[in-house]
Amino acid sequence: MEIIIEPWKQLVIHEVLEQRFEDWITQIIAGARSAGGGIPTIFWAGGVAFHFATFPDTEAIVQEKLKGRIHYSSVTFAIKEKFDKQIIREGGAVNFTDVSHNEIFSSLTDKLKTQSKFRT
Repeated sequence: MEIIIEPWKQLVIHEVLEQRFEDWITQIIAGARSAGGGIPTIFWAGGVAFHFATFPDTEAIVQEKLKGRIHYSSVTFAIKEKFDKQIIREGGAVNFTDVSHNEIFSSLTDKLKTQSKFRT
């Protein structure tokens, strides 16, 4: 049996939204409260906190994936230089998952940092 590992070739992002970190955390906590509670989790890599939304796996999207292209409908991000497992604010908390080991996410956050309007 032959085993083939074929990495993704392209990540296509259709909308990028940047927020100030504290404003975004406030929105995330408010959204979690209005949805009935729970602690939301956000990804973190290389000084950037982020969340992405994908398209449903329609026939067209699956065909794109088979060609090696991932499509995100949107990526929301905020600069957050230091990794914390959890941030607690009035009204709730947000968990963070360090995904720095993932090559795609590391490349994505490098690109997002270059586009940041709020980077200090």
